[in-house]
Amino acid sequence: MLGKTSSLPAWLKRGVADLFPEGTSDELEKNLALRLNESSKEQKPLRIKLGIDPTSSEIHLGHSILFRKLRAFQDAGHTAVLIIGDFTARIGDPSGKSKTRVQLTSAQVEQNAKTYLEQLGFGKSSETSLLDFTTPGRLEIRRNSEWLAELDLAQIIDLLSNATVGQMLAKEDFGTRADSGIPISLHEFLYPLLQGFDSVAVNADIELGGTDQKFNVAMGRDLQRHFNQRQQFGLLLPILTGLDGVQKMSKSLGNTVGINEDPLSMYSKLEKVPDALVISYMMLLTDLDIQKSLPENLRDRQKAMALAVTANFHGASVAEAAQIAAGRLVLGVGNLMDNVAEVSISAVTFPTKAFYFLSAIGLCSSSSEARRQIQGGAVRLDGQKILDPNFEFIDSNALLGKVVQIGKKTFRRLVV
Repeated sequence: MLGKTSSLPAWLKRGVADLFPEGTSDELEKNLALRLNESSKEQKPLRIKLGIDPTSSEIHLGHSILFRKLRAFQDAGHTAVLIIGDFTARIGDPSGKSKTRVQLTSAQVEQNAKTYLEQLGFGKSSETSLLDFTTPGRLEIRRNSEWLAELDLAQIIDLLSNATVGQMLAKEDFGTRADSGIPISLHEFLYPLLQGFDSVAVNADIELGGTDQKFNVAMGRDLQRHFNQRQQFGLLLPILTGLDGVQKMSKSLGNTVGINEDPLSMYSKLEKVPDALVISYMMLLTDLDIQKSLPENLRDRQKAMALAVTANFHGASVAEAAQIAAGRLVLGVGNLMDNVAEVSISAVTFPTKAFYFLSAIGLCSSSSEARRQIQGGAVRLDGQKILDPNFEFIDSNALLGKVVQIGKKTFRRLVV
């Protein structure tokens, strides 16, 4: 994809699906390598924009791809401009959606934004955080309500004049909905224009986005030209396939790994990633040298990838302990490591049957789901299978400190 830009540094090209404009032009507007060289000569960092709409509360590994690239730019001396879409989140990005999104309240958006920043590393060491919040000049956090809430009707009409209905319907999501007779609200047409205006407001040099964001990122270029600014480059990264190996990683599909998951759960999920995905996970979620660090054995590749990703978020020593603990769980060994997430059993009334117990502590969504898991042989207590849903736990003392396992991915130590 990036064959014409061999002069770009390896860290920048890694995992990139699309760069536009891409070419060998002598114009700074069309050649990112020249823009980088100019930045270095003038010792003026580039401004790297990434906009996030906090429409949910959890960041998973699919989201982290863009933040990792933003961090790479930070580490190279550039300025990350993180835009919290507190205004646009109330509209909702229509990209990839088959219907109009539910509009959030400003209070919901602000609470989600706070949670996002905490997960990204606000107030924490930069070593295992996705972003560097501490080095001066490396990060600007902006909310797009700063400028979008101030637009008057004349300015909104001016923005609308930069796009046609035909252009909007050429956007795949809108076109599909129009062809299917699914309603498109007029406010949804505003979303790409408002996101594009964010680039004008922060004077972006590069905008990061997923491959589903090309239309929105290109709109930013168009509006920068309209407002006589130097146009940004679009740098697009792939959408991460989820743990099921089929659909994109999405919390609603249940195929995610959250970046705040405990080390053992994170490692255990990742080492079971389908073989076909391991290389892309290595490329997009780690700094491993694919040419030099790639074990020949597929199982060893899975373990190397899982260890590296877990280390990114929890540190090398904790990740190694998680790897050992996961191996012991597979072998049914009861002497587990200390970094298993805990769950309280204080609200359970004893004696209690196994199927009810799993539902009561929240490890199964219902008693019937707990029965199915037990009967399917998916439930272990300190490595020993529980096969009878009606097996009775007499009191809590016999359970405290033990680890309950459901399937290959869920582990919880039982505490008061």
